[in-house]
Amino acid sequence: MSNQRPPRPPYYAQPGAGWQPPAGVEPTPDQAVAADLPQHAKERLVQMRQRHFFTSDLSVNEFLVVKEVGFDPLGLVMGSSIYHVKPIFPMGTPDTGAELTDLTRALYHSRELALGRLEEEAEALGADGVIGVRLDVNLHAWGSNVAEFVAVGTAVRWRGDDPRAHAYFKNKHGKPFTSDLTGQDFWTLVRSGYRPVGFVMGNCCYYVPASTVNRYTGSRLNSELPEYTHALYDSRELAMERLQYEAEQLGAEGIVGVTVHEKQHGWGGTQTKYAWRGETIEFFVVGTAVVAFPQEKPVPVPTLVIEVSQ
Repeated sequence: MSNQRPPRPPYYAQPGAGWQPPAGVEPTPDQAVAADLPQHAKERLVQMRQRHFFTSDLSVNEFLVVKEVGFDPLGLVMGSSIYHVKPIFPMGTPDTGAELTDLTRALYHSRELALGRLEEEAEALGADGVIGVRLDVNLHAWGSNVAEFVAVGTAVRWRGDDPRAHAYFKNKHGKPFTSDLTGQDFWTLVRSGYRPVGFVMGNCCYYVPASTVNRYTGSRLNSELPEYTHALYDSRELAMERLQYEAEQLGAEGIVGVTVHEKQHGWGGTQTKYAWRGETIEFFVVGTAVVAFPQEKPVPVPTLVIEVSQ
């Protein structure tokens, strides 16, 4: 698998007016128009925009510092995708670990759909960006291979009426920026002379065969498991490469707040018809891609805060 986002089938190419995906196929985020949102979601967003009423998952401190740096919260936005996920194990020797490419693509695409719908709601509110984005996965009891991916964040808008300023804060594709930064980190970033351009991610699902996992079971030796080390090292590197590729596509100068998550999903370690049993691990990497403002701004001086328990 290359570092690029999973390639899309030809029917995603030219949607046009009134375009609908084939039966059983979900539209990708860049093709998902307002009609993709539930009716109640569209009604809620219209009412919020008309009444200037906002909701937010920001703490009080986050709310205040976001306002101080020139942005107003518009509303809590979210997106979700319920996805059927079925791992396909490698056809080679069971002693060889490998990336599960189809599973990598499926988990990436499901998160991308959720983020696209979050972005869609932000656009409906007239937002310039979304901060505090978080991605969660929920496994439901009614489907052993069904997962719901949920993206949640707070839409914000630059205070002012100059359309050039609002266009400036959007990303290079004219979409609201997304970021997983907290309100305080967002304040610090902007005061330091940088702005977010997008929430970026990369992932890699890797199969580690049982023979590698259990090779030293019962042994008294303290020794590295080189095959296991290589498998996890390789999967992390692939995820990092894909994260970096996404940031470069947004014209970013770098990524801040990078976090690496090691996930063992409920469908990991499943015995296939080849009687293999091993570990299925996903490395999921996220961060916020940033660019510098044209002019320099002074870096804020950190303030020492000492908490005194009551």
